[in-house]
Amino acid sequence: MPALNPRQQQAVKHIDSPLLVLAGAGSGKTRVITNKIAYLIQECGHKAHTIASVTFTNKAAREMKERVAQIIPRAQTRGLRVSTFHTLGLNIIKSELGVLGLKSGFSIFDTHDSHALLKDLMRSHFKDEELIKEHFEGIARQISSWKNDCLTPDFLLHQPAEDPAWAYNVKIYQDYNHHLRTYNAVDFDDLIMLPVLLFKKHPAILEKWQKRIRYLLVDEYQDTNTTQYELVKLLVGDRSSLTVVGDDDQSIYCWRGAKPENLALLEKDFPSLKVIKLEQNYRSTRLILNAANTLIANNPHVFEKALWSELGHGTPIRIMRVPDEHKEAERVVSALVAHHFRFKKSYRDYAILYRGNHQSRLFEKQLREQQVPYYLSGGVSFFSYTETRDMLAYLRLLVNPEDDNAFLRIINTPRRQIGSATIEKLSHYCSQAGTSLLNACSHLAIKEHLPEKAVQRLTDFGQWMARMQQSAWEDNPIKVVEQLVVDIDYDTWLFETSNNEKQAEKRIENINELIAWLQRLYDNEPESSLEDLVSKMLLLNIMDRQEEESEDDQVALMTMHASKGLEFPYVYIVGMEEGLLPHRTSIEEDNIEEERRLCYVGITRAQKELTFSLSEKRRQYGEIIDTEPSRFLDELPQEDLEWLEGKQRLEGEERKAFGRASIAGIRDILG
Repeated sequence: MPALNPRQQQAVKHIDSPLLVLAGAGSGKTRVITNKIAYLIQECGHKAHTIASVTFTNKAAREMKERVAQIIPRAQTRGLRVSTFHTLGLNIIKSELGVLGLKSGFSIFDTHDSHALLKDLMRSHFKDEELIKEHFEGIARQISSWKNDCLTPDFLLHQPAEDPAWAYNVKIYQDYNHHLRTYNAVDFDDLIMLPVLLFKKHPAILEKWQKRIRYLLVDEYQDTNTTQYELVKLLVGDRSSLTVVGDDDQSIYCWRGAKPENLALLEKDFPSLKVIKLEQNYRSTRLILNAANTLIANNPHVFEKALWSELGHGTPIRIMRVPDEHKEAERVVSALVAHHFRFKKSYRDYAILYRGNHQSRLFEKQLREQQVPYYLSGGVSFFSYTETRDMLAYLRLLVNPEDDNAFLRIINTPRRQIGSATIEKLSHYCSQAGTSLLNACSHLAIKEHLPEKAVQRLTDFGQWMARMQQSAWEDNPIKVVEQLVVDIDYDTWLFETSNNEKQAEKRIENINELIAWLQRLYDNEPESSLEDLVSKMLLLNIMDRQEEESEDDQVALMTMHASKGLEFPYVYIVGMEEGLLPHRTSIEEDNIEEERRLCYVGITRAQKELTFSLSEKRRQYGEIIDTEPSRFLDELPQEDLEWLEGKQRLEGEERKAFGRASIAGIRDILG
């Protein structure tokens, strides 16, 4: 591994004031963070348990931990906090449950749970499902945005109403938060918002956490939202013990609350801030970096930087112009396969990047027809499967008896002959008694509201759950989960409800994988309770959906958003047209700068060769439309581009290679 360059060394050793490391794509920012952690421990006398390093994905956190362990002995890293923002927030919440009004075993609602609750609340106002469908997305986005900006319902209720729709959204937000607390639950946004509100309201608790975390490092700082920035400011306080690493040119998540201007705010909030720029790129050729630099120069900058490389000049950037989207998929896949055979490269060296998931279908079809292995990032998540969600609901209810949402999902799964009429009467009783659905199952008073058979079935379920809860306290948590699956005879249920035996077996495999995953978590931390394991699993449920990556020899198909943080020797960016990149919505909203940053991210994924493609016509909303080349193509250095018109022909060794290859449709590219 090469030694740190002078700028990297400077960033590692600077501890006299808060530090912003402006790290361009491929400039070795992770090396800086991990080496700085080692420097703080070995040279500055910081104890590992007083250092926290936060980032945005579990994958990045794992990689950081592994790299630190390669630099210094593991014994010296004991207690080091390397996690996502949300895991840090979760740990703070768990430590301060009483003050926050939460009970042990609280549930974490994922997007599916949150949306289900919101729709139920909207039904109390709108009886028309079409109206709910029309307004739902806007309300869900608004509530998430308010939480990301640390705005509570109480605060908003005291603000002048902008319009009736705004006032209605605030009321739904208030009801939504109330129901979360009734269920002893939080949602994903709460994991950051609640610690911030806690620290602002209770200075003594903030001081306690400031003593626990004496040095804070933050990765991907350009992706922070308002609450994350507030959390950082509160934890650091007046001290100089802060290093943040970021790149304003790679801020591509404004649509989910990220604020690249947080980088500029650092200078205001930390007047003694030191800025160090990492501009040497260790990933790409000079031609690729020149294209990236020239493109992004069209955006305004608070901090100017220019990437450079010692990896050679590189080959010209190719641009394929084709008649339509079908020809685009044919040409790109054919060129990829030709390159693979000619230069004997692994399929994992190639990536096809696009603006939206809908663009993948035609490329998948071509790859399948030519028998090219591929993986699709952003496909169906393991946690989206019905059987996985069923089992998580059982576990949520096991550790959190207040979770009515989980109760409603599993009370009749498998069937227990507890119908909707019974649930409706039980819910009415709970509203009057102020208790949860599961707790009500053991109340003698329900006999006055329900038929005898229904009472017996609910009592049986409540007593079984009580026995399982007792086992969860006394036994190995993995054995408890395995016993739960056996007790409800879930395998039989899957065979009864699956389309065929093969599908049932696959669903059983998913349950076994879930248990194996819990076992791995338990093996890593044998002191964990079932409650600990479930909270970690719920957090993984939400976060790891965006971290899929294949280790097999497969071509990568993914959006440019999903490609951030990755690199590939050979990259194809497809659909370089106005309306796709930049996206039509961004054009209408005059938000081209983020689209330009997204294109910049795509370009800087390429190590050796980069190819763009665009269609002259494309089907859109059932109509064939004429397209215009993306404005970003005009913003690239034209002298570095090679336009490929018509069909490429192969010669010499390429033709021989294809003659030997038994790939369907391969001769189509021979002309």
